[in-house]
Amino acid sequence: MTLEELVACDNAAQKMQTVTAAVEELLVAAQRQDRLTVGVYESAKLMNVDPDSVVLCLLAIDEEEEDDIALQIHFTLIQSFCCDNDINIVRVSGMQRLAQLLGEPADTQGTTEARDLHCLLVTNNPKTTQPMRPSGAESLETEEEERGVCDHP
Repeated sequence: MTLEELVACDNAAQKMQTVTAAVEELLVAAQRQDRLTVGVYESAKLMNVDPDSVVLCLLAIDEEEEDDIALQIHFTLIQSFCCDNDINIVRVSGMQRLAQLLGEPADTQGTTEARDLHCLLVTNNPKTTQPMRPSGAESLETEEEERGVCDHP
């Protein structure tokens, strides 16, 4: 190995550590600010309702799960949806590290079921428990319909 190759490998490793640290910080901050959606099903629901609020999709899988066809199908569909909606995608491994970062219990045998950490969405606004209200003219029409004021036949 030449000096140039050695330096290039070292720089690549340093860059990867920097990216890893940045992603970890982002996930912890997003969770603390209630801007993190966890789980394939929950993520699909959010992207269907409000795809504009999603700024990053993190897909996580470990080597032993690479052969899980159902999970791969979910990932393909999520990736396609993300591409259609200009949502950035990051693929990672290390489910155990993700669980540690997000404060998941180390042992979930018998008592509680572990959350699905295969898909994480970071949003640009905190989650709300109330349904989103339409804006502008749609809002006016909706309010009129709720009060029974509409002139529609």
